[in-house]
Amino acid sequence: MTALEQWLAAHEPGLVDVRRQLHQRPELGREEHETTVLLMARLTDAGLSPQVLGGGTGVVCDVGSGDSFVVLRADIDALPLQDEKAVAYRSQNPGVCHACGHDVHTAVVLGAGLFLASQELAGRVRLIFQPAEELMPGGALEVMDEGWVDGASAIFGLHCDPSLAVGHVGLKSGPITAAADALEIRLTGPGGHTSRPHNTVDIVHALSTVATALPDALSRLIDPRAGLCLVWGHVSAGRARNAIPREGVLAGTLRVLDHAVWQEAPELVNRLVQQIVAPYGAVASISYERGVPPVVNDPSATEVLTAAVTTSIGPAAAVPTQQSLGGEDFGWYLEKVPGAMARLGVRGPSEEVPHDLHQPTFDVDESAIAVGVRVLATAALGALSAGS
Repeated sequence: MTALEQWLAAHEPGLVDVRRQLHQRPELGREEHETTVLLMARLTDAGLSPQVLGGGTGVVCDVGSGDSFVVLRADIDALPLQDEKAVAYRSQNPGVCHACGHDVHTAVVLGAGLFLASQELAGRVRLIFQPAEELMPGGALEVMDEGWVDGASAIFGLHCDPSLAVGHVGLKSGPITAAADALEIRLTGPGGHTSRPHNTVDIVHALSTVATALPDALSRLIDPRAGLCLVWGHVSAGRARNAIPREGVLAGTLRVLDHAVWQEAPELVNRLVQQIVAPYGAVASISYERGVPPVVNDPSATEVLTAAVTTSIGPAAAVPTQQSLGGEDFGWYLEKVPGAMARLGVRGPSEEVPHDLHQPTFDVDESAIAVGVRVLATAALGALSAGS
């Protein structure tokens, strides 16, 4: 057995236990206080010197020594969803659930870091347990503002993928996720009686026109190959059936695969909304919130990850994956540091229909944790060797 396999044979049950503790006590972004305490304790017990990030949640910890360092990143926050699973480790925090696998990501990076702490390293590995990945703006920007990735030679991460069977890892050089922004449009007018829409501004009609016309217009003004997708998740206006309201609101997400189009989107959306509502006389107030850029995997870093998968698990474990419309604030790191994110298969062998992400029934085959530790620990060692 390799040193990594020997370490996992002794410590895999403990990592599964950490994941279950996190799953039972999930916390929303920038509220991850119990999670932070747990991580600080585990790392300190291993003889390391972790630090709490400046916002009061999240942890950074160096393993090894030297000027050269690579980063392993995990995200630690949960989602505002009720856990509907009938399992012993079901969430005990009402309305909060690790439905995106961040508990797995955290256990994986913790395991990789604890293993690396038992080895002689050719440099330094920085573990970043980042808060608030699910929020806009995400916690990655705060980590970067504090300087924790300055000077890093590479950064690596994993994300759970329920479409992949456990033991497989999805890999792709170049863009692997999309840019994702938040959009809210608020229309206002004087209001009035539904019997006299011509004497006022019919807010509901104007709002419904924006809801359908804006995605249609974008589909004709943006190159289809950019993969732009605007979807509304919230619409509200008025309460009485015979009263034209004074205000209506649309809210949704705009996702796009192409980085250049992402840069152009806010100005175009603002211009189109004003043109659409102009004939109705409504006043449009537009809140366009930048979310995350696409995750664009560096080719060399992707090669390091691929080699880590084939070395630590086997050639058949490395499988191709496609770019998705999901957003991930790991993309911000890759605008500054070369790196790569892989997709960790978490679907169990008995699952015919996988539990999708961001659903209250989401769960994983926990043997994926050891797979993730193998990949990230081996990738860190490979990146340090390449830079030494």
